[in-house]
Amino acid sequence: MFCIDLSKRTALVTGSTRGIGRAVAEFLARAGARVAVTGRDLSRAQEVAKEIAQSCGVETLGLALDVGDHSSIREAYARVEELWGGVDVLVNNAGITRDKLFLRMGVEDWEEVLRVNLTGTFLMTSLAVKGMLKNRWGRVVNLSSVVGFTGNVGQVNYASTKSALIGFTKSLAKELASRNITVNAVAPGFIETDMTASLKEELRQEYLKNIPLGRFGKPEDVAGAVLFLCSPLADYITGEVLHVNGGMY
Repeated sequence: MFCIDLSKRTALVTGSTRGIGRAVAEFLARAGARVAVTGRDLSRAQEVAKEIAQSCGVETLGLALDVGDHSSIREAYARVEELWGGVDVLVNNAGITRDKLFLRMGVEDWEEVLRVNLTGTFLMTSLAVKGMLKNRWGRVVNLSSVVGFTGNVGQVNYASTKSALIGFTKSLAKELASRNITVNAVAPGFIETDMTASLKEELRQEYLKNIPLGRFGKPEDVAGAVLFLCSPLADYITGEVLHVNGGMY
């Protein structure tokens, strides 16, 4: 078997105090990377960072980070630079939903989702790639979604951001490839997280009918895909989207 070794790498995962983000942070840590765990709740981020450090035996850092706030992004990244000199691996996972039918969706519902899911990714990446360019090595993984490809009722705002992240990923991949920086995306399907936990049972069953594997995914299913894209096994992959959806798309 291949052994993925990221022991000389530093990673930052946005929105990593729970769900997919936490699983990604844990997988990167198990591979040896030191990891910055981030979330809007500082105490929670520090708690999760401590738990990962203890279970994986790596250096971690818990940071308050609201990707919808420009100053929060700058302050959090400045802290990482101060302690670790920047990051080698950036996983843009943080995102929100404000689901409403289009005719009931206000401009504030639209702009808030774009600010967090899309502009936050732009700002976070713009800071991280500066160090990657100097080091001539880097990995950026953006979390898109199956609904960015299929669309979904009540998610015009969310699906638009997840679709836009694909264009962002493919364009940036072309710009950074010459410096040995890969940029890829992972598009999860329906994963067992807080976002899907609130679905009504009849809706869950309806979704399950369209998943050939017959189950919702687990955060670990997505984390494995992200780890692969950050590893030497994916050195020749950039500008790609890896779908993790049980065969539904």
